[in-house]
Amino acid sequence: MFSVAIAQEAERAARVETDLARENELINEVPLTGSLSAARVATLSAEVAGLVSSLNVDIGDQLDAGDTLLELNPELAEIALQRARAAAASAREQLDDSERRLSEAQALAASNSIAASEIRTRQSQAEVGRAALGVAQAEIRQREAELRRHRVTVPFAGTLSQKLVEVGEWVDPGTGLLQIISSEPLRADFQVPQRFYPMIGIETTVSLRFDAYPDQSFSGQVAHKVPQSSDSARTFLLRVMLDENDSPPMLIAGMSVNATMSLASGTRGVVINRDALLRYPDGRVTAWVVERDETGNTAKVRERQVQPGLSFDGQIEITSGLEAGQEVVTRGNEALREDQQVNIIDSGR
Repeated sequence: MFSVAIAQEAERAARVETDLARENELINEVPLTGSLSAARVATLSAEVAGLVSSLNVDIGDQLDAGDTLLELNPELAEIALQRARAAAASAREQLDDSERRLSEAQALAASNSIAASEIRTRQSQAEVGRAALGVAQAEIRQREAELRRHRVTVPFAGTLSQKLVEVGEWVDPGTGLLQIISSEPLRADFQVPQRFYPMIGIETTVSLRFDAYPDQSFSGQVAHKVPQSSDSARTFLLRVMLDENDSPPMLIAGMSVNATMSLASGTRGVVINRDALLRYPDGRVTAWVVERDETGNTAKVRERQVQPGLSFDGQIEITSGLEAGQEVVTRGNEALREDQQVNIIDSGR
């Protein structure tokens, strides 16, 4: 009969998995919500006024640096350039004539056949001619620069995100015409509570998640933390760069991003696998503790009320109710009874 009772008790034993409560460094996992931003965004404008005569791009076009986006009617600028070149040619002729007359006067000076004042006059005329030619050449460069500015080009490779003008419209300098978003790697911007500022460094681990990829997480690298706190929100800007080798292929600027930032708290505590906790509607939180006999072959369980703390990386801190080294049930703990015998199929001891 005794052997039958033992067999029946063994059959009633619950099959469970266990793990040990351990003392570890505590990690503070901080949830963040932010958005993706492009490395460079530029709203382009013309440097001169004019009528839009050519616009061969549209929103979404991929552009390379130097591509022409827009052209203004160059007719008046071309006429002004021609006039400047004609004026420069005239100034060149006048200077050549002045220098020739100066050379003749200098040749006559050897035989005292010309007055010294006449030589000085001709020298002055030559200097004035050189200055006039310099002014005319500067005018040419100015008109050439103005003509070049009738073309708006791409300053950096990117995507056309906004088109604010059409052919036939008159534009003035400084008026926004087109917006370009760079095709360089995106970065994630977060507003972080200011109390975490001294805890964050380039080694801080950041895990990123996107609505378009709900079942995946991606790694990020802290790039900058801006040392200025918002007076109203008491937060600071944290910028995280996406890992080029571990980031989704289809992301756009402005997309929302959720993140979890892991910060070392600088303290140690008792932690257990979070699956060991049971939470009740009345607010109690408990864990089943395994008690083995002297042989270590027979084990029973007792329920302990615990006080949870920080949660991180599948672990949870226990501030009271457990000690390091105690064995807790992590699987099969939903229907256990006090002092019930358990059959441990996997142990983290």
